[in-house]
Amino acid sequence: MNSDSAVKTPHFSLMPLMFQNFSCTLAIMAFVALVGPVASILSLEAWHIGVAMTLGGFTWIFCARWWGGLGDRHGRRRVMLLGLSGFTVSYFLLCLFIDLSLEWLLTPLLAFGGIALGRVIIGVFYAAVPASAAAMVADNLPANERAGAMAMLGAATGAGMVVGPGFVGLLAPYGLGLPMYITALLPLIALCVVWWRLPDQPPRATRAMPSPSLRDPRLRAPIMVAFVAAFSVSIAQVTVGFFALDVLQLDASAAAQVAGIALTVVGVALVLSQTLMRRLSWEPLNLIRVGAVIAAIGFAATALAASDWALWVCFGIAAAGMGWVYPSVSALAANAVESSEQGVVAGTVSAAQGAGGIVGPLVGTLVYALNAVVPYVLVAVMLLLVSAFATRLARV
Repeated sequence: MNSDSAVKTPHFSLMPLMFQNFSCTLAIMAFVALVGPVASILSLEAWHIGVAMTLGGFTWIFCARWWGGLGDRHGRRRVMLLGLSGFTVSYFLLCLFIDLSLEWLLTPLLAFGGIALGRVIIGVFYAAVPASAAAMVADNLPANERAGAMAMLGAATGAGMVVGPGFVGLLAPYGLGLPMYITALLPLIALCVVWWRLPDQPPRATRAMPSPSLRDPRLRAPIMVAFVAAFSVSIAQVTVGFFALDVLQLDASAAAQVAGIALTVVGVALVLSQTLMRRLSWEPLNLIRVGAVIAAIGFAATALAASDWALWVCFGIAAAGMGWVYPSVSALAANAVESSEQGVVAGTVSAAQGAGGIVGPLVGTLVYALNAVVPYVLVAVMLLLVSAFATRLARV
């Protein structure tokens, strides 16, 4: 039976999954906001933090498909609880390690090793969270409702992106440890909510079955779009500060403020666009086609931005378009496979996004050296190609 024929499960609620996404994203973004000051106090170089973050990304890529397949065979709720438990414990231990490192002023080598190890362990367990959530949506909702449901999960993630850094900004004057410990409580609360509110359901794969290959024709479009989407967003994230310095001619403090506001605008635009998307009844390919064009316009216009307000508007437009692309990719993949394959496929999409998030900053910084506008033009062209590809698939 193809997954398109799935029916809506009674009493299924998105709220536990949304709160889970919000809590985990807020915790991760709080760490990102704090890691700069922490690195400065511990005499760590920027590349130390870059390596630690990259290692965490690699473990996410390598583990996402494995977690997804585990959910197919042993049930989504069980795997989600296991992943959330591991994430909660490992994130708290990382916060504890950083706090003690700041108190004891560990050597840079020991501090780097502990932070890198913590990020790796967090990446291993967090890989289970988005894959299990997407697969659970596919299990419980019919094909025509999946894109809207994925959009609501994305809106919760976007809210976490906005609230996390702002929360840190409010509590940082009281010490770097306080915001870390408070944000470490949220995944624990999410774990309790998921355990309490999500019903246990039987595994979808009733026997050992081969997982869909990465070369499976059904997955080519979702993998490609997921990679390009994450690649595009990560390039914008890593270059916006440099753009404010070099193009807008701001000093370091002003550039940091402008970049921070730009990323906040991104989070707000994601929430708004994905909330609107829930009200639409478009097919995933149509959402990808239109969203990619909107995002391409925003990124292309960024290359012409000559003021902070122009930069914020352009980033808002780009994020609004990406807000339609991201959840539609997950829905497109879910609609293409059988119910017993949803976990592995959700993990595959998550891994493709992780790969784009790693490759994007590397490529973005390299082409930025050619000219400050090149990364944004490159992203705009890639997104227009994605839109053309989606248009072609929609006509088949």
